[in-house]
Amino acid sequence: MARSDWHRPQVEPVDENSRRIKLVISYDGTAFHGWQSQNNGISVQNVIESALKEITGIDISVQGSGRTDRGVHALGQVAHFDVPKSITIPAEKYSLAINSKLPKSVRILSSEEPEGLFHARFTAMAREYKYFVKANWDMLPFDEKHITGIHHLPSLDVLNSYAELIKGTHDFTSFCSARDDCQSKFRDIYESYWTETRDIYGKRVFVYTVCGNAFLYHQVRSMVGTMLTLAQREADSSLFKEILESKDRSRALQTALSDGLYLARISYDEDEYRWFEGESK
Repeated sequence: MARSDWHRPQVEPVDENSRRIKLVISYDGTAFHGWQSQNNGISVQNVIESALKEITGIDISVQGSGRTDRGVHALGQVAHFDVPKSITIPAEKYSLAINSKLPKSVRILSSEEPEGLFHARFTAMAREYKYFVKANWDMLPFDEKHITGIHHLPSLDVLNSYAELIKGTHDFTSFCSARDDCQSKFRDIYESYWTETRDIYGKRVFVYTVCGNAFLYHQVRSMVGTMLTLAQREADSSLFKEILESKDRSRALQTALSDGLYLARISYDEDEYRWFEGESK
């Protein structure tokens, strides 16, 4: 899909009397009702905006690169906020100041004043998620709500035969929640693969990495759940391909728990995945 087909709003310059501050954020999503502010529980956005009001004395709206669901974690969420120039806190000092007001489950990793036109959501070029899985007998007390346990770890080769089919531009209706209101279900997927690693206690962990221009509601969890279910049956990749190409939500299998899902990285590098469009610098 050409980037011109993404149909994103034009990013307006920051008001001349304001500064824009970019934040990179890590959080444990267990206790939160997702990233976005809502009426039925505390969100990560809520606690950051509350911290900013304590620091600046004014209401400040924080814009994230995208939503994460209840219980989903982040290693590198990105957000921004605009603050009047009359508030002279150096951009790089905001991380320390905000962290002093936050629960330990949320950490600002860095803060800076970005160059050029920057918008946490609308100038993002790629989003990368990771999903962590262990066999139930290897689960430790520390893994609760942070890694998903399954009956047994299936063949990595079989999982990757499914993951390879996800790469490219596809209509992901089969893996989209009925609650998603996006008109187009097409998404570009740049990377999709499973790897095996070990945790700090030496236990086996499977990690799914997927990177694309954007994702539909519950898309990653639905793809992971379907792949894991099929792999434990040692199903041929042709079945996964059928499910993907059917554009039929009822064909997808189990939706994986939020526990093992992490928003890993947001890329703002226009050249990183330019090859996807057949372009070269």
